[in-house]
Amino acid sequence: MTPLPIGILLADDNEDDVLLLRLAFRETKLLNILDAVGGGDRALAYLRRQGKYAGAKMPGLVMLDVNMPRLDGFATLREIKADPALRHLPVVILTTSQRDEDICQAYRDGACTCTAKPVGLNESRDFAGRFEAYWALVAKLPKPAN
Repeated sequence: MTPLPIGILLADDNEDDVLLLRLAFRETKLLNILDAVGGGDRALAYLRRQGKYAGAKMPGLVMLDVNMPRLDGFATLREIKADPALRHLPVVILTTSQRDEDICQAYRDGACTCTAKPVGLNESRDFAGRFEAYWALVAKLPKPAN
């Protein structure tokens, strides 16, 4: 079965990490659109279609880096899950932390997945391939909302 492409919103302030994930996901069948914003506040504006994001298409998945200025990944996740119009969105937390407290907080705050943030192109490719297999073949998802 061929996986359906989905739109992904990536919130990460590190442009190099965004570029690596964009390249890695481009090699999978999962990716339709990967939009990236540089922080949690921008992710919320995008999801709420505010300001310059007024015409943004609702993604099927949100990926949040934990360490971002202004509004970090955990705070952004809590805002998404507190908003009735957004709480249905699956959110993946990307972290470099191995602390159990951080992992538990991600799930407590409503993340559907908490995973290690890939480092480098090869690790990003491995991540994208494994994520594609999981998301397309294992996870059961509702149809995307517009």
